[in-house]
Amino acid sequence: MATTNVSSVFSSIGALAEPRLASAKVTGLMLLALLLTAIGLGTGVYSFIVGHEHLYAVTREVPWGILISSYAYFAIISTGLCLLAAISHLFGGNALAPLANRGVYLSIITILSAFSIIGMELESPWRMLIYNVLTPNLSSNIWWMGTLYGLAVACMAVEFLAILMGRFGIAVAVGCVGALAEVGANSNLGAVFATLAARPFWYGAQLPVYFLASAVTCGAAAIIMFTYLAYKLRGEEVDAETKAGLKSAGKILTMMLFLLAVATVWRTIVFFTGETELSSAAVANLLTGPASINFWLFETLIGMVIPIGLLLFSRMENLVAMASASFMVLVGAFFQRYDLVTVGQQTPVYYGLDTSLPSFMGYMPSAGELLVVMGGISLTFLGFLAGERLFGKVFRHSGHH
Repeated sequence: MATTNVSSVFSSIGALAEPRLASAKVTGLMLLALLLTAIGLGTGVYSFIVGHEHLYAVTREVPWGILISSYAYFAIISTGLCLLAAISHLFGGNALAPLANRGVYLSIITILSAFSIIGMELESPWRMLIYNVLTPNLSSNIWWMGTLYGLAVACMAVEFLAILMGRFGIAVAVGCVGALAEVGANSNLGAVFATLAARPFWYGAQLPVYFLASAVTCGAAAIIMFTYLAYKLRGEEVDAETKAGLKSAGKILTMMLFLLAVATVWRTIVFFTGETELSSAAVANLLTGPASINFWLFETLIGMVIPIGLLLFSRMENLVAMASASFMVLVGAFFQRYDLVTVGQQTPVYYGLDTSLPSFMGYMPSAGELLVVMGGISLTFLGFLAGERLFGKVFRHSGHH
C-alpha cells in the first residue's frame, strides 16, 4: 500500500511537467547552462587541488573578493523571492498569487547557487558543515547566517514539495517559517559587515536593513524577469492574471528602487559629514576613484535611474520594458554587492597614520574567480530551465492557495 501511495505521488508530480518545453531549443539551452556550470564550479574544485592562493586574486590585505559579493548577491535574491512568495501565499487572493509558486522554486535555486559559490571560496567548507553543528557559536553572525539559511532551504524544499502534492496548508505554514529564517539570515549577513568597527564604510546599523530592502528589490526584479522568460520559452502571451501579478511586482520594484536611491544618497552624505577619515577615503574611491565607473554607470545609471524611468514611463503596461528594467536592476545589484565588499577593504585600516605605507589596496578578480561566478550564474539558469520543464504546470496555478 505504501509503495502504491509513493508511486501515485510521483505520478501526480510527473503530470506537472511541461511537454512543450522538451524542445531542441530548451534542451540546447539546458546543455549549455550545464556545461558552463561544470566549467565554473569545476574551476572551484580545482582550487582545492592547487590552492586558493594560486587561483584567486584575494590577498591578506583584501581577503574578501568577488566570490563573497556573489554569494551575498544570490543569497539576497533568494530572500526577496521567498518573502514575496510567503506574503502572497499567506494572505492569498492578491495579485502576486500567480507568481508565488515560481518564486518559491527560484528562491531554492538562487540560494543553492549562493552555497555553491561560497563553497568554492572557503578553503575547508566541510569543516563549516561539521563544526557548525558540533561547536555552535551563538555570538557569531556568520554562524547564525549559515544556520538560518540552512533552515530556510529545508523549509522551502518542504514547502515546494507540499505545493507539488497539493498540500497547500502545509506549504503556507512551512513557507512562513522559511521566510522568517530567510529574514533572520539576511539580517545576519548584513551584520557580518555592519559589526566590523575597524571598517567604517561597513560599520553601523543601516546595513542589515539595507540588505533587507535590497532583497525585496532583487526578489521583485527576479520574479518579473524569470516569469517573462518562462512565457517567451513557451511562445505564449502572458495571461491576464499573471500580467496583473507582474504589474504588482513592478510597483513594488519601483517603490523599493526609490527607497534604495534615497538610502544611497544619505549614506554617502553621512560618510562625508559625520564619519571618520577612513570612511571618507573609501567613499571617495567609490565616487571619484577606481570604483567610480562601477558606481556611476552600473550601480546608479543601469541599476537604478534607467529602470525607474522604464517602469514609470511604461506604466507597468509594457512587459518588455518591465523585464528589461528588472534585468538592469539585477545587473546593478551585482555591482552594488561587489563594490560594497571590495571598497570596504581597499582603504587600509592604517590610512593616514603612516604616509610611507600604501593608502589604497588594489583588487581585480582573477580568471578563476570569474569562472566560479559564471558557474553560479549558470546554475541559476540551469535550475530555472529545469524547473520550467519539470514543474511548469504548477507555476500556472497558484491563485487558489
